[in-house]
Amino acid sequence: MALRRLAREFAAEIANHDWSDATERLDRAGHRREYDSKVSGEPPLTPQEALRIKVNVMWVTAQVLAHEDPNFDIHEFARLCGVTGLSRASLENGLRRGADGKLLQAPPVHA
Repeated sequence: MALRRLAREFAAEIANHDWSDATERLDRAGHRREYDSKVSGEPPLTPQEALRIKVNVMWVTAQVLAHEDPNFDIHEFARLCGVTGLSRASLENGLRRGADGKLLQAPPVHA
């Protein structure tokens, strides 16, 4: 099943972003380290560290999308985000579910 437009756009942004310096700076959407005019001097994250951040961003976004869309496909979303190498079970277990197995909505925002 095809992802909805919003899910495809989130996936494109996640895939496009350079996550290699995500722990040391606030980046605009679509950040690419190779285009930085100011490089911090800190070494970039390893590919594995950057992938972990990307996977977590993918899961957080997927949680909201999956709760909103009962036909949401976490596997297709992960692929479009550029997240590869995780098993089907790992991808599915990254989503928060209740005791009944249903996807949970986001917790309330406290101002």
